[in-house]
Amino acid sequence: MGAAGIRVNGRDLALGEVAPHTNALDWLREQGLTGCKEGCGEGECGACSVLVARPGVDSPTEWVAVNACLIPALGLDGQEVVTAEGLGSPDDLHPVQREMAVRGGSQCGYCTPGFVCSMAAEFYRTGRKACSEESTAEHGPNGFDLHALSGNLCRCTGYRPIRDAAYALGTPDADDPLAGRRDAPVAPAALTSVRKNEREFFRPAALADALELLRERPGATVVAGSTDWGVEVNLRGARAECVIAIDRLPELRGLTVGAETIEIGAALTLSEVERKLAGRVPLLGELFPQFASRLIRNSATVGGNLGTGSPIGDLPPVLLALAAGVVLADADGEREVPLADYYTGYRRSVRRADELIRAVRIPLPLAGITAFHKIAKRRFDDISSVAVGFALDVAGGSVVRARIGLGGVAATPIRAKDTEAALAGQPWSAETVTAAAQVLQGEGTPLDDHRASAPYRAAMLGQALLKLYAEKEVAR
Repeated sequence: MGAAGIRVNGRDLALGEVAPHTNALDWLREQGLTGCKEGCGEGECGACSVLVARPGVDSPTEWVAVNACLIPALGLDGQEVVTAEGLGSPDDLHPVQREMAVRGGSQCGYCTPGFVCSMAAEFYRTGRKACSEESTAEHGPNGFDLHALSGNLCRCTGYRPIRDAAYALGTPDADDPLAGRRDAPVAPAALTSVRKNEREFFRPAALADALELLRERPGATVVAGSTDWGVEVNLRGARAECVIAIDRLPELRGLTVGAETIEIGAALTLSEVERKLAGRVPLLGELFPQFASRLIRNSATVGGNLGTGSPIGDLPPVLLALAAGVVLADADGEREVPLADYYTGYRRSVRRADELIRAVRIPLPLAGITAFHKIAKRRFDDISSVAVGFALDVAGGSVVRARIGLGGVAATPIRAKDTEAALAGQPWSAETVTAAAQVLQGEGTPLDDHRASAPYRAAMLGQALLKLYAEKEVAR
């Protein structure tokens, strides 16, 4: 195994004696690449955004914007990174940098390199094409999706000139080296094994190797996108004795659609799942735009979101409504557990210390009526106070089957089983829904914290079902 290193702005740099907890942002700044900044340390501001070459969905390689403050530097071993400095220079500005400058998109400049990197990822997105329609609040006439910047915050310029810069971008030149890079595949993930100050970092080559490591080190911290663990490291000073990186394991990165199930690999990022499914699961399609920001979704994984066991995660309520199962693997084999039976308490589950989440399985066919309701203080990039996933089958005017997943109302994500029972077999009518909404208000033990009071959460639960009925009746 060679020395650990990262290709940064076209140059191969050795990682050196880096500690397992050192994030990519700090390491890059130590190399003199100080364009990327730390604004929040938890993936909310985007000042640390950089580009990483990843296996593509629509091309062999894609440039993906990620939060460098969350990813361990060792987690990028063997990969290619481009920072704002690598895009262009004062004497030779990149098209994104030039548009930001001439349209007044930068004042103090602290956030600008992060905006530039996120904007560049969208600039190079395969399939981005000019539209015949005028620009809208969220999409430009050049095909630019403004959600690409949803994880970047500006504190002084204001967003209009930044949006103007985004909507003024053309297409990459034919000889643009970063555009040309999309045609060649990404090299397999480098094998990494580092020990420093009695702390270890491993990147196994295969799932079997990872499971053997877990059996030998059952207390190891498993990371994929590190969007949760990175916050613990940055804000709470968490340090793991042993870290096992599983984000590039091929056995965890498949997505298959069969006759009876859809199986989603645990190490696929939410952005990858969204694009690979392409609307095939409408309930997930409603969830993705409301899940954090594009920057977070570019790193956060399905398995990681379930594995943290957070009661306010957005994904579990949707998967509960879809009756999903969790595939758990250890060195001896695997087993499937219904997600409804997976959680046993606050951030606790039936998963043993030597097991990994390998995949999530969604049974087919899907329910006919689905919806995801997220109650939060902001429309995007916020933690939910209450999250509700609905999946109902209605035939002949009656509810044949109902599944409702809830988040933010108990110590764990839960199924609203009493409400499901109140709906099943009853007419799909305003009277039935009104009665069931009263039941839904009492499901779980609504939390009372700084995000919302228990009475507010209970009221929102009841309103969610009434809103579902009103929306679906209007759509008929």
